[in-house]
Amino acid sequence: MNTTSLTPDKTGEGSGSGASASPTAEDTASAGPERFNPLADPTDKPAGGREVIADPTIADVMLTGTLPEMSFGRADAPVTIIEYASLTCPHCRNFHLKTYPQFKKAYIDTGKVRYVLREFPIGKTSGAASIALRCAPPDKYLTLFGKFMEQQATWVSQEVRLDPIFQVAAQVGMTRQQFDACRENQSMIEGLKWVKDRGRKLGVIGTPNFFVAGKLVKKELTMEDIRAMVDPLIAGRATASAGAPN
Repeated sequence: MNTTSLTPDKTGEGSGSGASASPTAEDTASAGPERFNPLADPTDKPAGGREVIADPTIADVMLTGTLPEMSFGRADAPVTIIEYASLTCPHCRNFHLKTYPQFKKAYIDTGKVRYVLREFPIGKTSGAASIALRCAPPDKYLTLFGKFMEQQATWVSQEVRLDPIFQVAAQVGMTRQQFDACRENQSMIEGLKWVKDRGRKLGVIGTPNFFVAGKLVKKELTMEDIRAMVDPLIAGRATASAGAPN
């Protein structure tokens, strides 16, 4: 599991997700620290010094900011699973390549689970890619998320390299003009900051972290984990519904 860096300029990621070539002149010229680390930790205090909500309620977990929630599946599904993910996270990649297809088929497509994906970028490269991800049309969001995961080895590096990030975004129809304008969208960037900061307040410390029916799980989920947590909840709600008066 990747853990949040405690200082603003450390990535905390990338060692397991592939190396990339040196930055191009174009990338280096435009990759200033203020522009490409907008989602960095706002403080260098230890994690224990941050405000954390003790025993968050379902309402606490489901609170949203200015950005639309990226939600998939039935809105009224009996169970909601929220994932906090970083695009440069190798464990997130493993979940989405190996477990997510089975999870989607068995639980999301069947209406049993509502799946919510929330950005928790760790490091400058992940932040730059997350900004591009949020600029994709909503119907292309999950597709682009998957492409960033599948192609981590082509764009992840210790330094922010815009060309490889754009090359992934272009695969869902994003133009370079749209990509560049996106990085100047301060309201959207502030919205992403809110999502990450809210995650910290809820106790998220790294990626992937999940909330399953409001309970925080700080590890990569397997299908066995999902079945063990979700199936009893669904069965319990079905029993309660059957026993309710008409």
